[in-house]
Amino acid sequence: MMKRVHLMRALLIALAAVTMLFGTARAGWDPADEHNAERTIRTFRKTDPSLERFFERAYGYAVFTDIYKGGIILIGGGHGKGVVYEEGRPIGNSTVTMLNLGPQLGGQSFSEIIFFRDRDALVNFTKGNYELSAQFAVVAVKAGMATNTDYSNGVAVFAMPNAGLMGELTVGGQKFSFEPYR
Repeated sequence: MMKRVHLMRALLIALAAVTMLFGTARAGWDPADEHNAERTIRTFRKTDPSLERFFERAYGYAVFTDIYKGGIILIGGGHGKGVVYEEGRPIGNSTVTMLNLGPQLGGQSFSEIIFFRDRDALVNFTKGNYELSAQFAVVAVKAGMATNTDYSNGVAVFAMPNAGLMGELTVGGQKFSFEPYR
């Protein structure tokens, strides 16, 4: 009985921490967002030159410079902000929210780029309620990793760690929102 009380208390604390993480996200347009996204694109291209074919052929892509993720015990989550591009031009901002369930401990920051093969894939994303499920493959960016990678359902996702350490064996997903530039 006492263990159950401690477990419930730990879960409530973790849930409160995740809620505070999401609640501190910036709102509105930030002129530095595009600069940070361009810097992230340069870093991805430098780390794995084979990604160039995605940049050249994709109809669009979403660049998330920093996605912050954390977890404790059985619950975790994350949040990040990004810029969405159509045919190489920025068209709006996006946010990503993550929720993971399962054993986990720690925190980390990573960058992510989602490539959209065609207009339909980008339009599906920009409707504002796009989700990537736990079954979707995310490729960790290292030199040459993109060589044998291709689109799945019109989308290819690449991630690169920025900082932190996190151990996890979780099931979860990512939910995205989109706000077009006016």
